[in-house]
Amino acid sequence: MNKIADVIIIGGGLAGCEAAWQLLRRGHTVHLFEMKPQKFSPAHKMKHLAELVCSNSLKSNSPDSAPGLLKDEMRRLHSLILSVADQTAVAAGSALAVDRIEFARKVEAELLQQNNFTLSRMEITEIPSGALTIIATGPLTSDALAQFIHALLDGSYLYFYDAIAPIVEADSINMDKVYWASRYDKGTPDYLNCPLSEKEYKRFRQELLAGEKVAAKSFEEVKHFEGCLPVEIMAARGEDTLAFGPMKPVGLINPYTGAMPYAVVQLRRENSSGSLFNLVGFQTKLTWPEQERIFRLIPGLENAQFARMGSIHRNTYINSPSLLQPSLQMKMDPNIFFAGQITGVEGYMESTAMGLWAGLNAASVLEGKQLQPPPVTTAIGALLHYITSPGSAKNFQPMNINFGILEHLPVKRMKKREKHILYVKRALQDMSIWTRSQDLSA
Repeated sequence: MNKIADVIIIGGGLAGCEAAWQLLRRGHTVHLFEMKPQKFSPAHKMKHLAELVCSNSLKSNSPDSAPGLLKDEMRRLHSLILSVADQTAVAAGSALAVDRIEFARKVEAELLQQNNFTLSRMEITEIPSGALTIIATGPLTSDALAQFIHALLDGSYLYFYDAIAPIVEADSINMDKVYWASRYDKGTPDYLNCPLSEKEYKRFRQELLAGEKVAAKSFEEVKHFEGCLPVEIMAARGEDTLAFGPMKPVGLINPYTGAMPYAVVQLRRENSSGSLFNLVGFQTKLTWPEQERIFRLIPGLENAQFARMGSIHRNTYINSPSLLQPSLQMKMDPNIFFAGQITGVEGYMESTAMGLWAGLNAASVLEGKQLQPPPVTTAIGALLHYITSPGSAKNFQPMNINFGILEHLPVKRMKKREKHILYVKRALQDMSIWTRSQDLSA
């Protein structure tokens, strides 16, 4: 493949689109390759760029949370993905959730409006030689390109399995059995809650355990990410694991009874019209017939119609600490950047942040500059340090943003929320200093 732009980007997901935007903002030409709709991965359905596969939630928008901090830092760096997310948001309490169809359409439209942007819809099966290239193919990298990358990295290539939650049609929910509430009445009551008695909960758990699952291929070892476990895996870990996890009823008083239920299943709006709802925390690898049978045991979902069933898919990622520089360039070939979830971050915003950082660094290479990474007191800096620090190479696993990976505060014991506020205050101060020092504040 001949060099046809300042930068070639392979993959039109969140990271690829964000990387492109950062380059375009700085006047560089970008050629983005996306294999849809010529070819779809097992989990993708839409033809548009920036498709959200697992959930429509981008997690907490609360300013004193780690996900909220990451978003704040990215907004300061003019993230396209967050700008469009804010424009297409749907009610989700303190979380930032979007109408996924409108979100994808707007991201694609923004990029196509740029004169120095070219989009080619075709599968790339090998990395072009000599071109400045960002690989942002995500956790569902096509088999052909995955094999090429595996050979390029000499086997330093890992994978795990992730599961996505089902979506139900709103008009099939029995509203006489469910109720609107947010935990502890915080914010607006944006979640539908399906209350379960102890008897209903125990039966539901037993059916999850007994239900038929989609089997992995005989040559593949299944490695689930701890932050996104299938609901039946959690059920197998103990009788009360679900009741203390995604089905935790604390703070969700049932207005019909005035009491707290034994367990709840929460439903979150999937689109702005409220016609679809997502089963929160119910990633699953149950077969589709079993999903219909078992999830209809949930009070209020007896006649549920499923707009999308849950499914299992492979997440592919590299051993970044042994392979990448802090700039996300390959140590063995600085013309190649990796970005997004394939680097070993986990989550929509984390992936986007790595796309943003790869785009900034590619622009700096073109401009003959060198960016210093954000300090590890910031969310972006901490994620970068986690995935590129050589000390993380052994037993490397994907990571969400959390305060635990930021540089620790030199403080004595204090309440968790107070400590989180201090983390955020320090991070934003340090981010402001860093953006000015790197000439990124404009």
